[in-house]
Amino acid sequence: MILAQREQLTLAKSEVTVGRLEIERLKLMLAKARREQFGQSSERGKLLVEQLELAIEDLEETQAEQETKAEIATPEATKQRVQPPRASRRPLPDNLPIERIVEPAPCACGKCGSERLHKLGEVVSKTLECEPRRWKIIEHVREKFSCRDCEAITEAPAPSHPIPRGFAGPSLLAMVLVNKFLLHQPLNRQSKTYAREGIEIDVSTLADRVGACVVALDPIIEAIGIHVMSAERIHADDTTVPVLAKLKTVTGRIWTYVRDDRPFGGTDPPAALFYYSRNRAGEHPQTHLAGYVGLMQADAFDGYNQLYKAQRKPAPILEAACWSHGRRKFFDLAKSGEAPIAGEAVRRIDILFEIERTINGKTPEQRLAVRREKSTPIVADLEIWMRRQRTLLSSGNDTAKAINYLLNRWAAFTRFLDDGRVCISNNAAERALRGVAVGRRNWTFAGSDAGGNRAAAVYTLIETCKMNDVDPQAWLADVLARLPDYPINRVADLLPWNWKATRHSKAAAA
Repeated sequence: MILAQREQLTLAKSEVTVGRLEIERLKLMLAKARREQFGQSSERGKLLVEQLELAIEDLEETQAEQETKAEIATPEATKQRVQPPRASRRPLPDNLPIERIVEPAPCACGKCGSERLHKLGEVVSKTLECEPRRWKIIEHVREKFSCRDCEAITEAPAPSHPIPRGFAGPSLLAMVLVNKFLLHQPLNRQSKTYAREGIEIDVSTLADRVGACVVALDPIIEAIGIHVMSAERIHADDTTVPVLAKLKTVTGRIWTYVRDDRPFGGTDPPAALFYYSRNRAGEHPQTHLAGYVGLMQADAFDGYNQLYKAQRKPAPILEAACWSHGRRKFFDLAKSGEAPIAGEAVRRIDILFEIERTINGKTPEQRLAVRREKSTPIVADLEIWMRRQRTLLSSGNDTAKAINYLLNRWAAFTRFLDDGRVCISNNAAERALRGVAVGRRNWTFAGSDAGGNRAAAVYTLIETCKMNDVDPQAWLADVLARLPDYPINRVADLLPWNWKATRHSKAAAA
């Protein structure tokens, strides 16, 4: 029996070790796939990330099961001396309140039975616990006073509310907005969740609060828009959003314009501006960018063409094309394994992305120097090679169409070789739109055009917070509490990056 037990224990431990090694291998693959998700192998990364996450989750559950079996098989005497190795965990947060539970002390010695015990110290084991949300009602009490001389009644002024005639406090309003637009929980689900916690809030009431918050936050949204449109270079993109119509849904669009100077060492804070439209007509970006002059990185959407024309007022926008879009067309063909030209094109373009990763965050001058030395010869060879391959293909061939996509816009694709501010891809805009893509799977469609405009407004706030490493819920709660009495000429102080700097300076002073 002892030998059988030892054999079982050895087998269980070996299975745990193998499982742990496999988890570490998959985690390395996952980290690599995440890095490449918007880098040189973005398409491959997107296909791998979800599969790897699922595989790691399954293996970790299996490992926990095997460790438990090994622990059960270990004799008690051995269990006290030898603890099975476990993966290191993060330390518990030091900013949480601590609730001490003192277990009853022994009355007698466990070995000899003597009652003469002397305290040596404490053995503390910590457990992280979570309790349901704590709801509360805040009463603002204003005392009334009567004047003994004139008998006039005096009382303190009523406190300002984040929204007119609203019973909801700023933290509750922030939670509703974040739950809907960051965590993708429609208002009907939120209403049911609150009801389970004993708080009945109708969906119509929540919707009313969301609409009122967007109006209250409009000065902040306007300030973010001014900041984005003052950039030297922006990213532009759009995505679909189903909109409820009579007996059906129509396909609306959410547009985003992103300012992010960090790739070329810029110090101005990043931000994202969102708009909604009922369709994808070119008039919408032309209206959004009516006063913008500078560089714009985007895909080859025809609706942008009017922005690039020389006669545009106040001046033409300089187009910078996205190599990720160009490579994707080849990648889709190469996946089948029956398009060797497409596979070779992907390999050549991947070299450009590899070079770009080495200069990310450097100054425009440094980036331009590396590109002229390393990227320019590769791009020149690529053009010659593509033109040669194009002559071998029929005009209707899919690979020929992918080649034409690049060659017909060659000036826009090669602009990054002459300007260190230009990125090789438009991935900044695609990242900004990711929340919209995830959200529409949950709320299915926008209820109306007005709902699409509200969504674009809140996405502007939340995405800008995320880009500046600011907690959207904490920021919204604080801004909604302060905004009613805040001077309109100082509203820029409440922008996420300024708010973050103020909070850090106060924390340092404390």
